[in-house]
Amino acid sequence: MNLSEVKSAEIKNLDILAKQVVEGFITGIHKSPFHGFSVEFSEHKLYNKGESTRHIDWKLFAKTEKLYTKKYEEETNLRCHIIIDNSASMHYPVVKKQTIDNLNKVGFSAIAAASLMEILKRQRDAVGLSIYSDTYEYYAPEKGSDRHRNMLLHQLEQLLVSESKASTETYKYLHEIAEKIHRRSLIFVFTDMFQPNKENDALFEALKHLKFNKHEVVLFHTYDGETEFNFNFDNSPKKFVDVETGEEVNVYAENVQEKYKELVGDYFKDLKNKCLQYKIDYIPVDIHKGYNEVLTSYLISRKKNK
Repeated sequence: MNLSEVKSAEIKNLDILAKQVVEGFITGIHKSPFHGFSVEFSEHKLYNKGESTRHIDWKLFAKTEKLYTKKYEEETNLRCHIIIDNSASMHYPVVKKQTIDNLNKVGFSAIAAASLMEILKRQRDAVGLSIYSDTYEYYAPEKGSDRHRNMLLHQLEQLLVSESKASTETYKYLHEIAEKIHRRSLIFVFTDMFQPNKENDALFEALKHLKFNKHEVVLFHTYDGETEFNFNFDNSPKKFVDVETGEEVNVYAENVQEKYKELVGDYFKDLKNKCLQYKIDYIPVDIHKGYNEVLTSYLISRKKNK
């Protein structure tokens, strides 16, 4: 079964889905001109004429029409920690049954994290996981074993079926997480950057704390492009409710759409500039655009950390 065949099916096995996402991604970059990425996979290297053909990956040859041999490196190359915001705003939009093409923000983050873990597994990199809302819900340190990875997958699967009404103080939990990660790591943060109770300066101070031990931090600003950026709603009167503060406002979408997009665009630019200031990689990810940008960010970050 390929990825397109499971688009309308309920997500029941996150491990299999992550493998499908990664296989599609790998096939794409092997067919692309970006060979600098494709050869970064520690389990493959380009076949050189005269080498033994015993370890050629013929399955990959059938997909790419290029010869790659399998490598068998046992070392762990990198430590990675994935952080996911599980507050109420991350459960937008409301989805009764999550499928690969019908996800809320936390569901997208869970699948993206599982896909990153699949690549990390292939690279023999260690991975840890933190989940927070109005509490520090889950923490696991960076390890590389299959048992550990399966435990993390179970936690991610719970996010796909969970609900949340919790507000959050992201800055508070990022400080806590920073205290737990002692060895230099690549840190991925999935959050919608919704901070109802604090200025963004406090959040960026916490992100700066994450970099304290020479960690590299990648911020995946997770959002619904259709409604949260483009404000695409029909022009009937609507009541918009802040899921974390309960604040309500009645509005015709068409009357405010242009100004809304201008303000949100400025906000995204401000976030990007602040991340540049703090030397944090800022990646806005629309939950409707797939996972290639997330996985490509890993490869770029991995190259910088080798």
